[in-house]
Amino acid sequence: MLRLPPCSFLQYALCIEMINVIRAHNVELFAERPGDEGLAGRGRALAMAAVMTSTTMAVFDGAIVNVALPPIAHALAVPAQSAVWVANGYLLSAAMTLAIFAALARRVGFRALFAFGLGLFTLASLGCALSSSLTMLTGWRIVQGIGGAATLSIAPAILRSVFPSRLLGRILGLHALLIAASTAIAPVLGGTLLSLLSWQWLFAINIPLGIIAITLTLQAIPDNRAPRREPFDIAGAALSALMLGGMIMAASVFSRPGQAETQLWTAAGYGSVALAAGLAFIWRQQRAPRPLMPLELFASPRFSLAALTSLASFISQGMTFIALPFLFQTVYGYSVFASALLFTPWPLGIMLAAPHAGRLADRYPPAVISTVGLTFFALGLTLLALLPEQAEVWDIGVRSLICGIGFGCFQSPNNREMLANASRENSGYASGVLAIARTFGQCLGGAVVGIILALFAPASGQAAGAVHLSLWLAVLATGFALLFSLSRLRNQPD
Repeated sequence: MLRLPPCSFLQYALCIEMINVIRAHNVELFAERPGDEGLAGRGRALAMAAVMTSTTMAVFDGAIVNVALPPIAHALAVPAQSAVWVANGYLLSAAMTLAIFAALARRVGFRALFAFGLGLFTLASLGCALSSSLTMLTGWRIVQGIGGAATLSIAPAILRSVFPSRLLGRILGLHALLIAASTAIAPVLGGTLLSLLSWQWLFAINIPLGIIAITLTLQAIPDNRAPRREPFDIAGAALSALMLGGMIMAASVFSRPGQAETQLWTAAGYGSVALAAGLAFIWRQQRAPRPLMPLELFASPRFSLAALTSLASFISQGMTFIALPFLFQTVYGYSVFASALLFTPWPLGIMLAAPHAGRLADRYPPAVISTVGLTFFALGLTLLALLPEQAEVWDIGVRSLICGIGFGCFQSPNNREMLANASRENSGYASGVLAIARTFGQCLGGAVVGIILALFAPASGQAAGAVHLSLWLAVLATGFALLFSLSRLRNQPD
């Protein structure tokens, strides 16, 4: 059985690596050169601090709440399956509004929308901390998800508008580093807070951070609203919300206990609604005078292929993140906390690779670097799928580390490719596409694993076989991502 201290040495390594990388990039990121777009050095620093604080809040909130669901269910005297909606309500409302906020960014400006999102997220955090029932808590979580979507949908676009193009890869690499570090540290921080304080403090901690982020936003983030008032595509917004919401509901069916046949029929119903709304949304976008998501954005082959690559890779990551806990806990017999620590090498690998990959993407073709990263990612996933029935901790860690290094090498150059192949006027839309690909890739991946576990594991008792099948499907999804990434190499500029 794995025995690790409450904060393993890998958590300390993550913090040290993050500090060292930020210190190394400090001079380069804020140095000014003739012809630089965006803000001056001090303005960049303040805007970056606002975006990074907001990102930390969102990532911590999602990871910590998942850890806190059992004590929340116990404290509110509700069944565990009901408490799942504390997490699902946030995800559903955020997903349904991502495309809407990406479109609103052009009309109201980055500063107003980001400040609105932060204000709503902070207010909802206070509401969650003061909640005395599951209904109240879930309602505030839905509001919190709307606020989170307003910030997450445009965060990369803000970084692009603030930093010059020559530094875009580096700042996106740092953004990926922060997400990886927050993801790794959040479960340990959440467990520590829950051991010392009540679950309400998990939400209350967002309030001072939110106030700081709002202050920085109003000071530094530019107001880039359209010069003239544009009509808003209300029909497109409704269809996008129905499409994305249906997809999330279909994916979430398998997170709740129930018979496999009933789950499949329920998911098929939600999926049918999502498909019909999606087709209607595309039809609407082709005919609307001011569409919610202009389809000409996808006229660039490099942008479209980067978006498809991102979607396929996040499907793969989503499948792996759901399958591995079952492997660690059901097959290997590790505790929940030990399983969380076994994930640490993955974000550590991202932290080691993402900043350097982002810097290289500013000098060399990002598609080449992304393809190399995906190759390592596929290798790492293959090694995880080949894990024996009895595996040493160091062996699991090495294989996960290879996955993290590969994904970190892929992610920031691919994000740079997407944002750089959309005009600055459309950067908000591009950022929204990036957020949607990440959110729904992970959800679809999780749904596939849920189907596999529901169909095979309970009936046959072969949990190990179901998990390994899921991991091999993740390898297959990464193979598709590699094909998309290789295809765009033919579209590189001369």
